[in-house]
Parts: sequence; C-alpha cells; structure tokens
Amino acid sequence: MSFYQREAKAGTSQGQIVTKLMQSGVSIDQIRRVRDQYTNQAKDAANSSSSADASTGSTGNLRKNNGAKRQELTSKRYDSDKRTKKNMRDNQDDESQQDDQTQDRYLKMQRNGDEQVDETLTPGGKKVFGRDIFNNKLLSFEPNMNIATPTNYTIGPGDEVVIEIYGASQKSLTLTVSPEGTVTVPGYGPIYVSGMSVDRANAKIRATLGSRFSSSQIKTSVGQTRTIIVNVMGEVKVPGTYTLSAFASVFHALYMAGGINGLGTLRNIKVFRNGRLATVVDVYDYILNGRLTGNIRLRDNDVIVVGPYDCLVDIGGAVKRPMTYEMRKNESVASVLRYSGGFAGNAYKKSIRLNRASGNEKSVFNINEFDMSNFRIADGDSLGVDSILNRYENMVEVKGAVFRPGMYQLGNDINSVRSLIRHAEGVTEDAFTDHAVLHRMKADRTLEVVSVDITGIMKGTVADIPLKNEDVLFVPTQSNRTSTRSVTIHGEIQFPGTYQYADNETIEDFIMQAGGLTDAASTAKVDVSRRIMDPAATESSREIAQTFSFTLKDGFVIDGKKEFKLQPYDEVYVRRSPGFQIQRNVRIEGEVLFSGSYTLNSKNMRLSELVKAAGGTTRDAYVRGARIERLMNDDERARMQNVLRIANMQNEDSKDSIKTAKLDIGETYYVGIHLEKALANPGSNDDIVLREGDKLVVPEYNGTVKVSGDVMFPNTVAYACDKRYKYYINQAGGFGIRAKKSKAFIVYQNGTVCEVGHGKVEPGCEIIVPSKPKSKGNGLANILGIGTSVASLATMIATISNLVK
Repeated sequence: MSFYQREAKAGTSQGQIVTKLMQSGVSIDQIRRVRDQYTNQAKDAANSSSSADASTGSTGNLRKNNGAKRQELTSKRYDSDKRTKKNMRDNQDDESQQDDQTQDRYLKMQRNGDEQVDETLTPGGKKVFGRDIFNNKLLSFEPNMNIATPTNYTIGPGDEVVIEIYGASQKSLTLTVSPEGTVTVPGYGPIYVSGMSVDRANAKIRATLGSRFSSSQIKTSVGQTRTIIVNVMGEVKVPGTYTLSAFASVFHALYMAGGINGLGTLRNIKVFRNGRLATVVDVYDYILNGRLTGNIRLRDNDVIVVGPYDCLVDIGGAVKRPMTYEMRKNESVASVLRYSGGFAGNAYKKSIRLNRASGNEKSVFNINEFDMSNFRIADGDSLGVDSILNRYENMVEVKGAVFRPGMYQLGNDINSVRSLIRHAEGVTEDAFTDHAVLHRMKADRTLEVVSVDITGIMKGTVADIPLKNEDVLFVPTQSNRTSTRSVTIHGEIQFPGTYQYADNETIEDFIMQAGGLTDAASTAKVDVSRRIMDPAATESSREIAQTFSFTLKDGFVIDGKKEFKLQPYDEVYVRRSPGFQIQRNVRIEGEVLFSGSYTLNSKNMRLSELVKAAGGTTRDAYVRGARIERLMNDDERARMQNVLRIANMQNEDSKDSIKTAKLDIGETYYVGIHLEKALANPGSNDDIVLREGDKLVVPEYNGTVKVSGDVMFPNTVAYACDKRYKYYINQAGGFGIRAKKSKAFIVYQNGTVCEVGHGKVEPGCEIIVPSKPKSKGNGLANILGIGTSVASLATMIATISNLVK
C-alpha cells in the first residue's frame, strides 16, 4: 500500500504500478485489493475536503475570527456577577429576588445580542446623537478575516505561517509562530520571523530553504492570525481587557466594551501604543461623512481611552434632526447646523437664537446668517431655529363662483381684479357678479371690505381695482343671496318631509318627488300653505299665510288654477280620505263555540253581535261572569294619570291616603258588563258598543268566593246560595284588628264593583276589606293590607274614570 501511494503521488500510471508490483512478486488479487483500498481512501479524503470547504464557504485556507464574542462576554459577566452575589449573600430574602432579576436581564441581553437594552442617555436625560452606534447589534464592526494579508502586517507569536513550495517540488507547510517568535521547518530547524512583515519573513524563509529547493518557488503567507490583548478604559459601558482578532479595529473594540456611556466622548477617543498617542478617533466623522479616519488596526497591548465629553449642545425647532450633539470647543454654530442635517423647509434662516448659561444668569444671542460660521459654541448651549411666518408676500386669493378658485401669485400677470378673474378662467354660470366682496388687510392687520362690481369691471363700464398682497376676492352665487330655499309636504304621502325647492315645480311634480300618494290619501282636497313675504312693507299685517285648496284627478289639477306653481317655503298638505278605513279587530275567548279574532263590521258593533258571530255560548258558560278587557288608549291613560295625581294631592296629608304615584295603571283595564242582559235585549244600554282591541272573556262557572284584605285569614271558600257577605268573612276568620268594615266592597267576575251593603255575593266574586291606618299615621299606610289585589284597585279606578267620562 505504501508503494502504491508513493507511486500514485509521483504521477506513475496505473499500468506501470501494476507491472512493478507483479515484478516484485505481488499477485493480481492482492493488487486489486490494494487498488480498491486506495480508491476508497481517496474518495473519503475528497468528501472530507469538500465538506470542510462547504462549511467555510471557500476552497482555500480561510481565516476565522478567533477573538471573543460579545455574547460570550455577556454570559461571562453574568456568571461573574452571580458568583460575586453568592459570596456576598447574607441570607436576606431579597438576595434571591435580585439574583433572578439579574439573570433575567442578562438573558434578555443575550437574546437581543446586546448588553444595553435602553437608550444611552446623559445624566441629565438627554439622548446624544451617535452615542448608541456601538449598542446596535447590527453594527458589530467585526473585522473581515479573509482579506489579503496587508503588506505591513507584523507577524507575531500565535500567527500561522503558510509556506507554499511549488515548481519542481510540491510541498505545503502550515507552521505556528512560537512564543519565542520562531517557526520550525522540518529538516531546517527554527527560523525567527516575529516582528517581521510578511515580505521580510518570505525573503528570510526563501533564503533559508533556497539551497534545497533551488528549482522551485517559495511563497510565504499568513493563515489564521493570532489574537491580541487590548485594554479599553474610561467612559465605556464595560471597561476592561479584551481578547480580539489581530485584524480588529478601534470601533470593534468599543463595540466589545458595550459602547460609550452617558459621560463618554465620541469626538476625542484616544489610542495609545507603546506609551505614545497613536491616533485620535472622531466617530462623527464616520457617521456623517463615512470616513474611517483614526479607526486603525489594533496591535497587542494597545490602550483605548474614552474620556468625558467636552461640550453638549441642544438644537431644536425647524431643523431636520433636532436633538443633542457633542461638539468640539472650537466648533461653530454652523457646525451644529451641519450635524443636525441643516434647516428644515419651513425654517427662518436669517437668524438663530442661542441660549447660554454664563456667570450667574443666562444670556441670549441672536446670531445672523453671516456670523454662524464665526460664533463659537459652549457646553450647555441651546439653539432654537424659528419657523417662517404664516404669511405670504405675493399672494392673492379668489373664492366662490369661479372655475378655478385658489391662491395666485401677485405680480406682472395678476395685478387687478380683471386679471385675477381671467386667470381663474372666469366666473361660473350661477355667479352673482353684481356685488362681489374683496377682503383687504390693513396696516394693523385688520380687515376691510371693498365692494366689487365684477360685471362692470369685465365689461369695462367700471374702473378695474388694483390688487394688494393677501387680498381675498369672494364671488357669491345666486343661492348665497338668500337662505336655502325649500318646500315641505305633509300627510298621506310615501315620503313626507322637506325638499329642496326647484323652479316651475307643480303640486303633482312635488307629490311624485315625495314617492306618490298612499292608499289613504284624499284627492278631493289638497291644501297649499304659502308664506307671506313683503320686503317693502312698512307696517304689520294681520294676514300671516295664504292657503290654496285643490282637487287632484289623474295627476291633473281640475279645481283651481292649472298653472299653479309652488314657491319657496310652500307647505303641501295631503289629507286623509274620510272614506278610507282599515280593519278593526276584537277577540272573544272562553266558553263560546268559535273563539278567536273578529273584524268589526261597523263602528257601532255590539256585544250581542260578537257573541252571535262566535256561534253563541256553550252550555258550560257562566254568562253573568263575562267581562271585557280593553286596551287603554292615550286619552284614557292621560285621564287616569290625572285622576291619580289629583287623588294623591287631595289626600297627601290624610291618614287614609294611598301612595297613588307608585301604582302601575298597566296597558289594559276591565269594563264592567252584564252579558246576560245584553243577549236578552240586543241594542239596549247593557249591549255596549265594542272598540278595537277589546277582548270578551266568557268564563266557566266558578263556585267559589275569594276573601282578601284585612281579615284574619284571607281565604277562598265555596259559594253558598243566599248567604250574606258576613258569612264569607267568618269563613276567613273574621275581620282583622284594623279592618274598615264599613268600607268593604265586592269585585264581581264581570268587572263591576259595589259596596257590600248594596250588592249580593255571587259566584266568582272577591270580597275586599280595607285597613285602617296605623295609630302613628305617617300618610303612607296601604289600605289594601296583606293580600289585597292591586289589579282589582286599578280596575276600580278605571271603572270610576269611565263613569266620570
């Protein structure tokens, strides 16, 4: 196998290798096994090489950043803080809570890839422009490791030196510079290269190896670079010593240190090398101009010092980027303006206001545009850039009835009313040009009005009016002369309401515009009410309106003036036809043959007719107990509320008063009837006239009597023929202690009410005994007592109200 590998690397063909092996006594089977084994090893090596190249993204020897990562430093700082807290812990309960908060903060920092989550502010709470540049996780300033090795790069311990030998001989050596500064070449021993540039090291190695490889070329380059130690001191978030790549710059070191803190400077960052000042970095030069002046490549043991800022200046107002900027002491107001992006579009550029704390008091300076480059700023200065005035210096405006209203430039082309109207492409068709209005600004900024006859000016019969700055010409329309004109329609119309007036509109046109007549509309009488307007009148008139009546037929006015036209503010009334009636329904329930809803055939349909229409009563009907439930209309509701109000006012100081204000009169009430008399004598007074919504209830026989109110035991007992009311009171345990015996009354099943001394007890009725007031008498006693039916009281009041009616 060793022979096969050696010959294959030397470029010997497969046939020659087989011949030489057979001459040495190797069998053909052994040669095949060796060949297959060598082929497999070559494939494995190729796959390994391709995988490595794929992972690095290149096919050559690539470098990687072997310096510390900021996330790793964050984790280490957290571990360090945790160990410190653990050593200082004194078994206090809040220590564990503080440790958890620290851990959460560090975990959040690691997720964000940044230590500083909040903005970097000054001790005064100001956000300084550019100070957060090193806290942006998208700007790490990480060095590019795969650039060509700079010719001035100095080789040092830890660097990888790659020696490529090609030509007659092929060889590649990757050697690491030892701490002593040497690389050891096999067969030649150590060669000192530390402190040399790449070119010098290449020359020395070629001189050393040249005697053996005289027919070959030798090239020396740097592979993986070493790491360097850099100290970052001063006003940074995390000062300390950092291990960075040899290609790292000043900006990358500041990023690793967490950026500038609230006191640090961005304008005067110093880098010391071997005890001497190597460079001064101005971050603003990079942010604003894109120049990396001073951002040198660091070397081992370089020291970066970030001192406190010298000067902070605020600028606000009409600038593009108002905020706080760090300035050098010798910079001017013009520099602050340049850093802020310059004036905004609405800025007043002739002067800037500067406030300064000087001595014991503050001072203000107004810096004109010619002194901005010479006026030096100081720490704590505050600049304010005003906006321009909200005025125009060459503007006139036209509004109203012109085709192109708006503002126009006052100058050679537009200098009078005629030229302004022409540039606005003339007045519209509805313009009222006899009297336009020109608003003009006086010297004290108050307005005056100039009347303009546009018609005369355009015809040349009236002198043209010269325009002044900020003049505003208003051209009214014909409709602007008066208020909005309208006509109104009421009554039996599909869409009654107020509509915009139009000339030459007839009543029929207006009715069609409002959707047409309803089915209930009358064509026999349509009224028009007209407002009386007499602008020239000198005294009051007794006549306040005019009314015109018309009859409509097939859409034409046949009674009245056919040429009648509506005028503004007319009101049209379409009356309801007296011959239009909608169906009115009543209902009958209970012991009748055909219960349900029935339509009133006439306005005077009576009880007997309804029962007849329902097929009459059944054999189980208790006709004497029939009653009517009637819907309360608006008039009845108002009268009942008035009765309750008067009763409450008259008795509010009486011991027998009822708190009527708390009674619910409901939506229906009972009407006391005698159905048996109505059926016996149709058309009599007992055969009452029905009303829409009435419900006639014909109950079954109820052989009980209910006793309620101030009795010992309110009860319902069986009806006993020819028994007086006291019998039933005794069945309820007798009168109560405060019973008002003389005021007891009976409510019958048919809705009628009477006193116990004037009526007979019937089946299904209810005997109610009211109560006397309590001895202390507060005017709020309830005469109904326990178990009194409020519905029965409402029925009584409604019955009394109907009797009064």
